[in-house]
Amino acid sequence: MNDHYFTENPASSHKYVEAAYAYRGCALRFTTDAGVFSRGEVDFGTDALLKALPEEIAGRVLDLGCGWGAIGVTVGKKWPGCAVVMSDVNERALNLAAKNARENGVTAQTVLGDGLEKVPGAFDYILTNPPIRAGKQVIYRMFAECAGRLRENGSLYLVIRKQQGAESALRYLKTVYENVDTVEKTGGFWVIRCMGGIRDEV
Repeated sequence: MNDHYFTENPASSHKYVEAAYAYRGCALRFTTDAGVFSRGEVDFGTDALLKALPEEIAGRVLDLGCGWGAIGVTVGKKWPGCAVVMSDVNERALNLAAKNARENGVTAQTVLGDGLEKVPGAFDYILTNPPIRAGKQVIYRMFAECAGRLRENGSLYLVIRKQQGAESALRYLKTVYENVDTVEKTGGFWVIRCMGGIRDEV
């Protein structure tokens, strides 16, 4: 069976590739690998999500399904006052995320686990490029779990390609969160912001 980026322990041989990324005046370099999502570059969806974030971010930030750390490390570099947590089920990805944080001078906590099961505490921002190939049931469960982990006035930002179910995801999110809006549409990708989780219905 071939590895997926949500495989817990990829068996594929290592094929390291460096990726450079510029974000709002910050220059970052990442180490990527086979068996991990978006080897060799920051993918279009992740880039769209990062570009759609507010001008200022503060507080606790979770990069959920972090892969090799593109979102979490970038946020930690741009806003060093944030307390960044990065979580992924893929051990190889998480090790890369920790390495990329160190090499970019970012302090971040890494948590190995599926979804939010082992992630402690509540957050001001939860940011995710969700593992679409894991299936709708998996990612919708993640979205619902996030509602109970947002602090007051906290936000979930996620990116989904229209062809991979952005419209149906938007409808579902509106049953979980009080405020849902699409903050960016670019290249077939939708960046969606959710606030005010209706916790008693999750």
